[in-house]
Amino acid sequence: MNIKTFVNRPVLATVISIVISILGILGVTELPITQYPQIAPPSVVVSTEFPGASAKTLQESVLIPLEEEINGVEDLDYITSSASNNGSVEITCFFKQGADPDIATVNVQNRITRARPLLPEEVRNVGITVIKQQSSPLMRVTYYTENEEEYDAVYTQNYMNINVITPMLRIDGVSQVVVYGSKDYAMRIWLKPDQLAAYNLVPQDIIDALDEQSLESAPGTLGQNSAQAMEYVIQYKGRYKTAEEYGDIIIKNLGVNQFLRLKDVADVELDSFSYSSLSSNNGYPAINTSVYQLPGSNAQQTIEQVQTLLEEKSEDFPDGLKYSILYNVNDFLSASITSLIKTLIETFILVFLVVYIFLQDLRATIIPAIAVPVSIIGTFFFLNVFGYSINLLTLFALILAIGIVVDDAIVVVEAVKTKIDDGQTNIKRAVLDAMSEIKSAIISTTLVMAAVFLPVTFLGGSIGIFYEQFGVTLTIAIVISSINALTLSPALCGILLKPKKEDSEEKKNLLQRFFSKFNDGFDKTNNKYGKSVSWLEHKRWLVGLSLVVCIGGAFLISNSLSGGFVPTEDKNIIYFDITLPTGASLDRTYQVTEDYYENAKDIEGIRAISLVSGRSFFSGLGPSYGLGFAALDDISERTDDETSIESILAQLKEAAKPIKDAKIVFFQPAQIPGLGRSNGYTIELLNTGNAKLEELSETASNFVKSINSSGVTSNAKSSLNTNFPQYDLKVDVDKIKAANLDVSTVLKAMQGYVGGIYAANFSNFNKQFRVYVQSLPNYRKGKDDLNQIYVRNQDGNMSPITQFVSLEKITGPQTISRFNLYNNATINGNPESGFSSGDALKTIQAEAEKLGANFEIDYSGITREEVKASGQLIIVFSLSLIMVYFFLAAQFESYIMPLAIILSLPIGIAGSFLFTWIFGLDSNIYFQISLIMLIGLLSKNAILIVEFGLQRRREGISIVESAIDAAKARLRPILMTSLAFVVGMIPLIISSGVGANGNHSIGTGAAGGLLFGTVVGVFIIPILYIIFEVLHEKVVGPLKDLDEEP
Repeated sequence: MNIKTFVNRPVLATVISIVISILGILGVTELPITQYPQIAPPSVVVSTEFPGASAKTLQESVLIPLEEEINGVEDLDYITSSASNNGSVEITCFFKQGADPDIATVNVQNRITRARPLLPEEVRNVGITVIKQQSSPLMRVTYYTENEEEYDAVYTQNYMNINVITPMLRIDGVSQVVVYGSKDYAMRIWLKPDQLAAYNLVPQDIIDALDEQSLESAPGTLGQNSAQAMEYVIQYKGRYKTAEEYGDIIIKNLGVNQFLRLKDVADVELDSFSYSSLSSNNGYPAINTSVYQLPGSNAQQTIEQVQTLLEEKSEDFPDGLKYSILYNVNDFLSASITSLIKTLIETFILVFLVVYIFLQDLRATIIPAIAVPVSIIGTFFFLNVFGYSINLLTLFALILAIGIVVDDAIVVVEAVKTKIDDGQTNIKRAVLDAMSEIKSAIISTTLVMAAVFLPVTFLGGSIGIFYEQFGVTLTIAIVISSINALTLSPALCGILLKPKKEDSEEKKNLLQRFFSKFNDGFDKTNNKYGKSVSWLEHKRWLVGLSLVVCIGGAFLISNSLSGGFVPTEDKNIIYFDITLPTGASLDRTYQVTEDYYENAKDIEGIRAISLVSGRSFFSGLGPSYGLGFAALDDISERTDDETSIESILAQLKEAAKPIKDAKIVFFQPAQIPGLGRSNGYTIELLNTGNAKLEELSETASNFVKSINSSGVTSNAKSSLNTNFPQYDLKVDVDKIKAANLDVSTVLKAMQGYVGGIYAANFSNFNKQFRVYVQSLPNYRKGKDDLNQIYVRNQDGNMSPITQFVSLEKITGPQTISRFNLYNNATINGNPESGFSSGDALKTIQAEAEKLGANFEIDYSGITREEVKASGQLIIVFSLSLIMVYFFLAAQFESYIMPLAIILSLPIGIAGSFLFTWIFGLDSNIYFQISLIMLIGLLSKNAILIVEFGLQRRREGISIVESAIDAAKARLRPILMTSLAFVVGMIPLIISSGVGANGNHSIGTGAAGGLLFGTVVGVFIIPILYIIFEVLHEKVVGPLKDLDEEP
């Protein structure tokens, strides 16, 4: 079908558009809504425990065997792992982008099965958990008690665990709920070493008694297969459930019907599984949790279901128990989506205001006003087909698409109106004549825009997903727009446009007088413009000079711009990490957190401060660590400078100054879910040689001092510190053997009394809990308390354990972390104010070159993606230019003429860099996307002039005259489309609130580049056309009509 078909059959054209719109509406109802597409690589978390074991023991006996088996699993990118002195082990496997998380989980599980025989028995008994999850939480929820007399933190956690967290884990999309504190119920058997020694007992006797008397059994059924009328199932109560039952366990027969029971040598109580953490929320005892998302699930739906569950369950909470959602990805997501939809509407209105001013005809303005929504709505259908989502990237693309897709409709309407204004009274003939002139240009510009984003779809990793989803969305909208331009717009022109009326002598109204003056002014400007082009044709060297200046300026400014992956946005929360001097107790850390809360609780704009002692964001677990969350009022409520996130951050830092014995670091969460914990950088300092941990710790400390003193980065800190006070256990094997003992017996006694032993399980409240055997805290306060611990040899004789072991004071790490099977120190920090993460990375890389032979750096989280992305812009830019060149070469049937368009692009690119520099913005991923898009936008303007010039040249007009005619004829549509786009970007450029930094980056880069490229380019492009048309005719010969028969 040709264009004449649609002009003569407007119903057919409208039906095509209606069908596209219906499909789009169906698509939008099916599309999931997320903040970003699945950018973070899939990850699988492996965790286990070895109660009482030190970090070094865990490294040797658990981490290394597991890592060596997991290493090399299919599609694995890198591994991080950590072991803490509280006996916990965690390994996180990060897989390459695109790997199936389910298959990855199965593969890791299979590898762990191979390593299981190499692990300690205690680890095998506890079990190894393997789950897939995002590395950043979806929500942070705190549960707290205002009724401390009746409900303490242990009760609060277990109530929530039984009644809230258990059903929460069944929600589709919830991968894991991490509880900070591990205060699950456990049956604590608190041994009294002196009492055990008095009865010639050791901890193993207690464990044996537990195994013998608290057990499940299957006695069977009476009457079965015996021709009896009734059968009776024999029930046995099984494992004990209460402290009283455990206390009555018989440990020893004392004779004469006298028995020694467990309660005689130990205290038994139902209490907490762990005592390694304390939490508070706004001063009340609390339990903090993080809800993690299952990879590939719908974040918005998952959060909504979690919120519904919390609302329903909270109605039945005991009096005084409450919950608070500190952080919720959906809040930022919903606000961002709402803001972008508002911007979408504002852009639509502003664009058509500009169109109306230029077209000066409401009927003509209606045509693009109809065509644009069809393109935007129809895009949703194809997004659904491609498996995309409604996210910030696709919405950004649609906002920018309004200013782009309106071009096609404007070009059609303007060309038709020109024919009508020239005296054509037959509207259909005017439409057909106009379309014959611009059809080729519409196809060319569509192919160019598609060519711009075609190379980026082949990029891998997170950067590739950014470019792909943005580029594909924009390309779909443009392709639909071109279809409309060749079908719907001509049909609507034939229906809505009317022949030009003769000028009336009647008095004109205000609007008509404005249009009259506007047209007079434009005509004068156009005439002067034609003369300027003619003058510039004699000063061609100015064109070359301009191009050199633009290329050089773009290069210089690009080197001066701060770099980064994505801009930092206000997400209504601030994190802080607390570090006390090494060896500080948990109670001391908790007191510091309480003191800090008192200092910061009255800061305006903060709705909750939640604090956790015993855990660090960056350094793992330990009594001298703490972390916190300052949940802010919604950004829509924080409208003045005092409540801006920058002001609140400054006030939080001020509140920390009176806390002299703690270092508190503040930061915002990671901008992309799943890529790290903070919005700063994450560096992995690896010990690739045989250096000791102490040397690695010292190197990391010196490295941190160097980068902190640079002035570019601040608050950098290392996760590794080997100065924690510890004891080294010395075992005298000779004495052990002389006393007829085994080394394992001595160490087992130490573990039973001091470290604690996971002895058994029991069920209660429809859940399973653990039984732990350990001496009372007052029997293990210090080194001298070992004198009360006795061991029993094979002859039954008791000896104090201090005869066989001794403790020597040393220092060591609280946590040992590893990266890709090397011991490492993780260094986290933030750029100083006025610098970007890219600036910080340059400083870090410069310092890394000074490291010794045993050390090197690597990257994780969002920093890893930023490093991968560095340098990709040049590759993508080059590929896009090459694709555009070849598409144009095919369109013009010339390898020379496309250069007239390609060489005009540096002008706009330089303008984009210039405006970004003037506004003090970063060269981040949004800005880079706008640069790629500018190639297409600027090419469209150049194509309009070059294509029309070629048509005039084929008609026999001289090259210079054809250039001037093309420039004057296409000035109006070029200015109209460019100004429509630039004005449409104003809502992004001046936006505030949620997502404002991203809006500024992409809006300023795109609008600034197009404005500068258009204003300067309309003078440069005709001259380039002249230069290369002359060259073409000298090399190839005169142009031929491509449609004529040979």
